[in-house]
Amino acid sequence: MSSIKVYYTSVSGSREVKQRQEEVTRILDTYKIKYELIDISVSLKILQEMRTKVSTPRALPPQIFNGQEYCGDFEMFHKAKENKEILKFLKME
Repeated sequence: MSSIKVYYTSVSGSREVKQRQEEVTRILDTYKIKYELIDISVSLKILQEMRTKVSTPRALPPQIFNGQEYCGDFEMFHKAKENKEILKFLKME
């Protein structure tokens, strides 16, 4: 059983961030992968938690985890999608 977590923001002035988040959730839905969305706009603590977990002080959503294990950001996710390696990226195989 996977515990995929996607850090995202429900409030963004960036069209690029919104599109990237939508692509991640669309692909996960296509693969019928259950995931939990964690909204970083709810509190500064959650934003800081995400950035600490990815070891990048300026990290932007979406950031993807399997449990506590970091899978990657959108660029890495997109590359995995292009190579048809989504399950490997998500550490599910």
